[in-house]
Amino acid sequence: MKTKMLLVYGTGVYALLVGTVIYGIAFFGNLVVARTIDAAPTIEVGRALLLNFVLLLIFALQHGGMARPGFRRWLAGIVGPAAERSTCVLLSAVTVNALMFLWQPIGWMVWSVENALARYTILAVYFSGWALMIWATFLLDHFEMFGLRQTWGDYRDRAPRREPAFRTPSAYRFVRHPIYTGWLVVVWAAPVMTMSHLVFSVGITVYVIFGARLEERDLAQRIPCYRQYRRKVPMLLPSWRKRLAPEAERR
Repeated sequence: MKTKMLLVYGTGVYALLVGTVIYGIAFFGNLVVARTIDAAPTIEVGRALLLNFVLLLIFALQHGGMARPGFRRWLAGIVGPAAERSTCVLLSAVTVNALMFLWQPIGWMVWSVENALARYTILAVYFSGWALMIWATFLLDHFEMFGLRQTWGDYRDRAPRREPAFRTPSAYRFVRHPIYTGWLVVVWAAPVMTMSHLVFSVGITVYVIFGARLEERDLAQRIPCYRQYRRKVPMLLPSWRKRLAPEAERR
């Protein structure tokens, strides 16, 4: 891609990502938007379950496949290294939006919290899950993670940055995957849980567990000290075990 076009592309993809997150907060939290994950069903249960299963499968295959180093090298060879991350973000945003807009409510109330204080408390936990996910991206390199740093660097004619050193800042000292932890909080912290919502929550939980393990297999191969990090720090849920020492934050 030409330099200016690449910058516009990266900026546009990032804007799409921000819009997707905002809509996702409303969709999964039953807030503001007309059709949410716990909306009234519109098609028969069998068809809804089948479509939702297909959407979850596409989500898992797309996100899990794109995280593999081999796929990223292949994609960089097609769109260029500076556009590789933005293109991954674009594909992820399209998949998540398709999941939200095509997801079929099922009904069948699993639980509904009626107490106002309890509902607001659960909603506060729900928002904390989103906050954790967003915060965790800034703890590493938010703009590199979502492609803006690469496209801006290409526009400024800067040499591509070498892969950053392995670090474990703040939340990464308590869990190895705080972004995944945030996802689990988001899908389970629900004042209202219909069968549709439960299917989604279970599906995402399965994806998170298997996706994290696949990601860690790649990290252990690339980063020598990752095995020590994995021994010291829990994967998803904090514990009282000893944390990784600061001097271990090196490749």
